[in-house]
Amino acid sequence: MTDQNGAAHELSITRLIAASPEAVYTIWTERAGEWWAPRPYTTPVIDWDLRPGGRAYTMMRSPDGTDMPHEGVFLEVVPHRRIVVTDAFRPGWIPQNAFMVAVFTFEPEGSGTRYTACVRHWSEEAMKQHEQMGFHQGWGIVAGQLAELAEGRSEASAA
Repeated sequence: MTDQNGAAHELSITRLIAASPEAVYTIWTERAGEWWAPRPYTTPVIDWDLRPGGRAYTMMRSPDGTDMPHEGVFLEVVPHRRIVVTDAFRPGWIPQNAFMVAVFTFEPEGSGTRYTACVRHWSEEAMKQHEQMGFHQGWGIVAGQLAELAEGRSEASAA
């Protein structure tokens, strides 16, 4: 996929977080169960092997108890700066039905971090489906939950 096609089928959110890239990255990687799903959804299972080709498995749970598993692999992991993950493969590079590639960046900005979550889809239809699923609202909420934890605000502990 070229950058031009990626931009054509891309959804993203960005947020300035009042914490260092190292702090945001640490919360992102070590405490994902606390922020990964928009409340009142939860993420009771996270199985991540943070290396290229490593497993990227999460299971979100809806308030009614419905489990939503998502499995993929990490493509790139640059500590404190960038994580790229896709659901195009299961571990062992076993192809599966692909929906997206997600690129998470942690860029220094002033005394904080410019956090960006960018999702590239294989088709316009997949992008529109993701948008209709509530991408902007849901991913915006989780970026806020990540920020609460990284900034040490008490709202994060109220979940």
